[in-house]
Amino acid sequence: MMQKQQSSSSVPAGFRQADGRIREVVGLGLDDLVPGLVIEHRPARTVTEAEHVQVLALMGNEAPVHSDIEYCRRTGNPRVLVCGMLTLNIVLGMTVRTTSGMTTGNLALDEVRWKKPVHVGDTLSARSTVLSARRSNSRPDQGIVTCRVDGFNQRGELVVTGTRTFFVPADPNVVRDATGY
Repeated sequence: MMQKQQSSSSVPAGFRQADGRIREVVGLGLDDLVPGLVIEHRPARTVTEAEHVQVLALMGNEAPVHSDIEYCRRTGNPRVLVCGMLTLNIVLGMTVRTTSGMTTGNLALDEVRWKKPVHVGDTLSARSTVLSARRSNSRPDQGIVTCRVDGFNQRGELVVTGTRTFFVPADPNVVRDATGY
């Protein structure tokens, strides 16, 4: 069965018309990020051995719980643990495209808690819940948004949680037009 083609004037959700083409929308604006909104971010990400080892090297993290399988076995862990900062960064990174893709700056990362261990091969997913959103007093063209960010493993278990506060444009179309986003 042949599918009906979209008319040239129709733009799919999540895109905008630009120079005769459609362009993916990156980041939401202040009016889009209403308190109570829950966003499930996709795609999920599987933690690889390569990124785990690279992050340990870049951070200079020599803790044996992250790198020495014999140490882990003798202390009750059957596998090395992925560094918590890598877990946090993967989860936060999944949220950026939607929540803060057009941010001009992060303001705070608070109440971060690691709830369950993460191992190489685990697949992480992320969810953001908008807690507050308001226009900035000092930057009226910006909004200040706070989200709770939760990261889950492939079994749906909460592995990391925290709150993140950042700027978003009050009018995202002004920024999109000025930057090509």
